Amino acid sequence: MVENSNEQQKQNQEPEGREPRRGGPGGPLGRRPVLPFVYVIMAVLLLFGLNYLLSDQTSGEEISYSELKAKIAAGQVRKLTIGENRIVAEPTETAQAEGAPETWTAIKVDDPSLIELAEEHGVEYKGAISNGLGWLFNLIIPFGLLLVIWIFLLRRMGGPAQGVMTFGKSQARLQAEGHTGVTFTDAAGVDEAKEELQEVVEFLKTPEKFARLGAKIPKGVLLVGPPGTGKTLLARAVAGEARVPFFNLSGSEFVEMFVGVGAARVRDLFSQAKQKAPCIIFIDELDALAKARGLGGPVGGHDEREQTLNQLLVEMDGFDPRVGVIIMAATNRPELLDPALLRAGRFDRHVLVDRPDMKGRQAILEVHARGVRLAPDVDLEVVARRTPGFVGADLANLLNEAALLAARRGGDSVTLDDIDRATDRIVAGLEKKNRLINEDEKRIVAYHEAGHALVAQCVEHADPVHKISIIPRGIGALGYTQQLPTEDRYLLTRAELVDRIAVLLGGRVAEEIVFGEISTGAQNDLSRVTDIARSMVIEYGMSEALGPLTYENRARNMLGFRQPADFEQAQHSDGTRQEIDREVRRIVDKAHDRVRDLLNRERKALDAVAERLLEKEVIEGEELVEILEQHAPKRGRKQRRAKAGTGRS
Repeated sequence: MVENSNEQQKQNQEPEGREPRRGGPGGPLGRRPVLPFVYVIMAVLLLFGLNYLLSDQTSGEEISYSELKAKIAAGQVRKLTIGENRIVAEPTETAQAEGAPETWTAIKVDDPSLIELAEEHGVEYKGAISNGLGWLFNLIIPFGLLLVIWIFLLRRMGGPAQGVMTFGKSQARLQAEGHTGVTFTDAAGVDEAKEELQEVVEFLKTPEKFARLGAKIPKGVLLVGPPGTGKTLLARAVAGEARVPFFNLSGSEFVEMFVGVGAARVRDLFSQAKQKAPCIIFIDELDALAKARGLGGPVGGHDEREQTLNQLLVEMDGFDPRVGVIIMAATNRPELLDPALLRAGRFDRHVLVDRPDMKGRQAILEVHARGVRLAPDVDLEVVARRTPGFVGADLANLLNEAALLAARRGGDSVTLDDIDRATDRIVAGLEKKNRLINEDEKRIVAYHEAGHALVAQCVEHADPVHKISIIPRGIGALGYTQQLPTEDRYLLTRAELVDRIAVLLGGRVAEEIVFGEISTGAQNDLSRVTDIARSMVIEYGMSEALGPLTYENRARNMLGFRQPADFEQAQHSDGTRQEIDREVRRIVDKAHDRVRDLLNRERKALDAVAERLLEKEVIEGEELVEILEQHAPKRGRKQRRAKAGTGRS
């Protein structure tokens, strides 16, 4: 079973809106020119033709040497032309009258008796000197072909339109000489980041304004944030606002198989940037290039990458900030970067591009909805409330999926129902209506999801239920209960965490009560329950027995993602570890007993929700409230008040 809430993390690639390449060796569509290759083929054919013309020309019938001698002995040959490799025999008039060809040709054999045989039968013979250039062409053509293939391979190894000696050239793509086509109006939901970057735009537009006061613009700006939040889009927007050239490349493009190439490319990049100044250099995925030195262990790391990093550090120190070259970079792994790169004078300004809040999501949706025909009933504020945790790339994909669904059903516009279906598809996976589930399993799934929903409606701090479904989705998900928060939250209390554990246990406890048996469907729920309870004990200090201490040893990076660890190498005693395990179990057992008591009291409501699910397969939040009003009036009144507070009915 799958239960979705606002803590679900999504990691998609951020939309970059790259423009098609103009000019260059690839042309408008990035195709390589065909004419040079045609010229090579024509030259080879010309060589073959010259070789044919300058070689020994033969015509007539090809015969064996023994047949030639027999024809001479029979008096059918009047003249022999003996060359270096071939013998050409001209037949007599009598033989021609009998149907002989114009000439007979035979391969020359070292046989002195041929001359004696010719003199004996009165056959005229002479020698022939072959063209002296034939052997030369036979030698040139094979080596010429090998040379052409070798040059072709070397050019391909050096990249498009580059030779083997240009490995050190930068792979940066000059996106726009004057305007990238992107401005700050295209980058919505990141108002704080745009304010930080506005100074960079002002400096590129009017550098004398800062120079008059003796101020120096930061040399480097590091954009930090989860994937898909719009870091690359912001960098392009800065270049678009300032109307300056924009060099765009990835950190992985510096490092090649040859030693020293990365450092040479860094030098060439800064050389090109100074010629185009004022301009912006943008390095995407900086962590691929600038990992902290020494991470490879005591034996050594990647020497070529370290040389490239050293050259980048030197170049950032060496160029004059008054030149007008701004270096921007983006990463979602800032904890991996070398500290020397983050000090003042290099990447001295760090801009966080975080996940958008509700208002930010609404602004992003308005930007991406410009080219989508929305129905009049679509309220983007409602859509923003229903998409907690989504980043810009997710929201762009959401509207695109909704448009595809509307086109598939033949609609004239994208409705709110299309957007809801697209949200379910992104969050829970593709709907699989054709998957056959037997009635027993379907009943288990219905009670499981009903248990989640009923507990979520009954506990005080749980998010309201938006939708319940028992239609299989994604990989192995037989149903899901979707909850939507009423507001963006940045802190969670102990009571809220305990209620979340209770909601997650609702499905398994419902199976225990109704069927007296448990299934494998609660595997994901139990995993999340264990994580929350363990975090309460070892991270948040929410255990009365262990006190306000933290026992967390797995490091988190700057964005809050936990680093993988095979086992928590605790710095505390074995007794403390056992106490942690007992506390985690106590929290879960207490929540389990609480949920069992709650579902036993609300058994009629549980049965009613499950039966409605078996009948309709999908229940919306409003319909769930109506069922509870019939079987648990207090719960229904409570939820109506909660929904009234959110501004949604």
